[in-house]
Amino acid sequence: MDKVVGSAAAAVADIGDGATLAVGGFGLCGVPSVLIDALLAQGATELEAVSNNCGVDDWGLGRLLMEKRLRRMVSSYVGENKEFARQYLAGELEVELTPQGTLAERMRAGGSGIPAFYTATGVGTQVAEGGLPWKYDADGNVAVASPAKEVRVFSTAEGDREYVLEPAIVADFGLVRAWKGDRHGNLVYRESARNFNPLAAMCGRVTIAEVEELAEPGDLDPNEIHTPGVFVQRVVALTPEQAEDKRIEKRTVRPRPDADNGGEA
Repeated sequence: MDKVVGSAAAAVADIGDGATLAVGGFGLCGVPSVLIDALLAQGATELEAVSNNCGVDDWGLGRLLMEKRLRRMVSSYVGENKEFARQYLAGELEVELTPQGTLAERMRAGGSGIPAFYTATGVGTQVAEGGLPWKYDADGNVAVASPAKEVRVFSTAEGDREYVLEPAIVADFGLVRAWKGDRHGNLVYRESARNFNPLAAMCGRVTIAEVEELAEPGDLDPNEIHTPGVFVQRVVALTPEQAEDKRIEKRTVRPRPDADNGGEA
């Protein structure tokens, strides 16, 4: 089955207001930026995004955030986005902060048909006991707080231990970016871009993949495929210019070791 769609705009055309999106990427690495830009132009609003972070102010999910198209975020780290912090503290955005490993497993579980699972992460904290501020009102009061979660004791080799029940995540749409993909939707990620992309692809009911290189069926080594095509419904082939358009989250430099002696060894 050929899953290639003619354009990013066509691929995201049926994402409606209020949809939940699982979005790949970590920082600015492996972000499906072309699909996000197409969604920005498409106009859907009141969206809920599930992603490790929310990009930065002018890139990735931050572009949707700047236009106030996001109603809610489920994420792990948001420290690089000033507008995110402003909207959250002003009561304009609901945020469910989730431990990073727990977030990854919630997405994987959703894609695997597992409704919930127990983890030791968060036991004895507000993650389990509830009360984390999900949304503030305009006056800075907590308007929506996280609920308490079920905690259960399991016997382990180290003795009895408490575990908290975490629900799986299933999103209406998954948006991912891959290094290579074929017309059947099989995907290969390159190095650090293999972060949350496989998980976002798994937990989306309809997963859309933008690929830097489009391969024909049979061209990809089955042993190198990270996301099987069964998880992917639409493929968008990027132009060379789109594939090369990548951002660096923080550029740091340091003097050369020989800078203090005029370049002499």
